[in-house]
Amino acid sequence: MKRALKEVAEFLGVTLVGDGRAHVTGIASLRSARPGDVVFVEDTKNLTKALASQATAVIAGKFAEQGTHSKPVLIAHQPRLAFARVAAWLAAGPMDSTGTHRSAVVDASARLAAGVSIEERVVIRESVGVGENTGIGAGCVIGPDVRIGRNCRLYPNVTIYPGTTLGDRVVIHAGAVLGSDGFGYVRDEKTGRYEKFPQVGRLEIEDDVEIGANSTVARGALDVTRIRRGTKIDNLVHVGHNVDVGEDVVIAAQTGLSGSAVVENDVIIGGQVGIADHVRIEAGAILGAQSGVPSGKVIRGKGVVFWGTPARPIKEYLRELAVLARLAKKG
Repeated sequence: MKRALKEVAEFLGVTLVGDGRAHVTGIASLRSARPGDVVFVEDTKNLTKALASQATAVIAGKFAEQGTHSKPVLIAHQPRLAFARVAAWLAAGPMDSTGTHRSAVVDASARLAAGVSIEERVVIRESVGVGENTGIGAGCVIGPDVRIGRNCRLYPNVTIYPGTTLGDRVVIHAGAVLGSDGFGYVRDEKTGRYEKFPQVGRLEIEDDVEIGANSTVARGALDVTRIRRGTKIDNLVHVGHNVDVGEDVVIAAQTGLSGSAVVENDVIIGGQVGIADHVRIEAGAILGAQSGVPSGKVIRGKGVVFWGTPARPIKEYLRELAVLARLAKKG
């Protein structure tokens, strides 16, 4: 979309230094910027590079308030955040198409609101509800009684099992599977064989959640698996049955959360972290990459980084490594 810088400044709620009539159409890095692009810098050192680039405008911090600049500068408290918001805003034009592709199979009982886009080979089963301006990519399969909110985006080949609920502005990337059976079995002590424990609960995903490609989220066994508002889940993450993930949680790739784990608000989980069943990660804790948390353990410490297996505060972990290194030298 093409926007005047005056509009951009008003959208961001920031101060504009320079010509507000100049127009921008996209975003770029300093290296690849072209006329019409917006770039951002977070320090004085890169401001000179940005002003010398081909970009039409620069988003910068308070350090750029003084002096005369060769091109318009938007003064933001958090330049990176402002840049991300502008990128989304400029890209938020009308959808490529709306309506239902002729190859899609949509049950007559499904309710599709205005502005919904259904692409090739989509299957939508009975009693599904889809909110306004939601897009469903090619090859998606939406099971019975699923509810999808407004302004959602499902990329190709997403599968959603029956009874799952998605809030508004949810983004699900290609190949993700939502609401599948949890991994729950009961062992017959006489025969040694495993029999499936009922997996008849549901999955609820709240507003503004994003789930990465090929990730899987199981429904509850008897109750509910819940992903709360604003949480961001990377590619190749598995969330087990009955897990409760809080608000504004970030989970990096190849992490696994076992059944009935609880992750409270504002937790950060690095890549390849293993979280066993019935674990509680309390608000604001940070789990470093490849950490392991044993069954039933509580991780507590807002802003504290935990590392290792079993996960413990990183200062303690590094002290242990130092002791081991000294012992190895003595040996």
